[in-house]
Amino acid sequence: MNRLLFLLAPALLGISFLDSFKSAPRAKPIVLAYVGGFRGLVDTERIEAEKLTHINYAFVDIKANRAWLHNLATDSTNFRKLNALKRRNPDLKILISIGGWAWSENFSDAVLSDTSRAAFAASAVDIVRQYDLDGIDIDWEYPGMKGEDNVFRPEDNQNFTLMFKALREGLNTLGTQTRKPYLVTTALPGFEGIFTHTNMAEVHPYLDFINVMSYDFYTGGPTAGHHTNLYPSGKVANESSGDRAVQRYRQAGVPAEKLVLGIAFYGRAWQLQSADPEAHPRTIRKVERGGGYTYIKDSLLTNPAYQRHWDRRAKAPYLFRAENQIFFSYDDEQSVRAKCRYVKRNGLAGVMFWEYFSDPKGYLLHEIDRQF
Repeated sequence: MNRLLFLLAPALLGISFLDSFKSAPRAKPIVLAYVGGFRGLVDTERIEAEKLTHINYAFVDIKANRAWLHNLATDSTNFRKLNALKRRNPDLKILISIGGWAWSENFSDAVLSDTSRAAFAASAVDIVRQYDLDGIDIDWEYPGMKGEDNVFRPEDNQNFTLMFKALREGLNTLGTQTRKPYLVTTALPGFEGIFTHTNMAEVHPYLDFINVMSYDFYTGGPTAGHHTNLYPSGKVANESSGDRAVQRYRQAGVPAEKLVLGIAFYGRAWQLQSADPEAHPRTIRKVERGGGYTYIKDSLLTNPAYQRHWDRRAKAPYLFRAENQIFFSYDDEQSVRAKCRYVKRNGLAGVMFWEYFSDPKGYLLHEIDRQF
């Protein structure tokens, strides 16, 4: 018996140590900002770090089945400057986000075999180690489905799960060396097809939380509508919404406390064929240029040519410019307030938003902070 306890002791100590990585009850909900480093140097002085719990650095690329810093000089500088924000907010977590819409083309190849998955996970973990970061976020658009120009295959379903297993194991190993807990998260859409090509009941045990991209419900299709509404409007069949996305993840086996609801810090715009913005379907003539919320609030909401409307059922605002039939969908303080209350009422982990500098004056972040 004594010999058995001696042999088991290292394993028991390992379990005890890894158990210490489990998060204590959160004092406040997650407030996670995606910060775009793909443009170059980030002006971190303009980031209100005290109002955030997490920053996901977007994006890290994939090359030769490895996580790869596409712009090494600016990425490394950005990591140093983002870490410096912890002087103002010691609890702030900085994660790398791998992929994104433009850099997801190589995920399927990178995780196709045991060997490639191990190499990919090791390279991602090494970036975290080298720059003293707090975890890894995966933004694969999309496993098993077409995104921009990504490779995809049926094997993505199981390999998606195995990728997170490899990342979790790699970060746990790093944690035993640094005595520090690390996060594994992912950003995923809310549309139904993603659940055909993933097994979320198998995936979520490896994840700390899931960032639900409850926006971009309308992009370049033949019709326009709310692109980041909390609830269906009741006027469109099978309409996407934040609540519907959350319910799909819950039905797929993900606990509510692992779901982070998405907020759009930008709007999308279309020119409609109809002069009546309430005529359905909202068939479009063409896609128009959108913009961030600071621009919307300071330039459009102050312009009498644009009339603001509020869809009470969808909990979503929109603007309409009658003279050229421009329909503009976005999140504002009122819809953000509704989303934050939804998070608290339904026991979700918190909120995330894309992208920090789309609202440089911090109108929406101030509202999130006020609600939480």
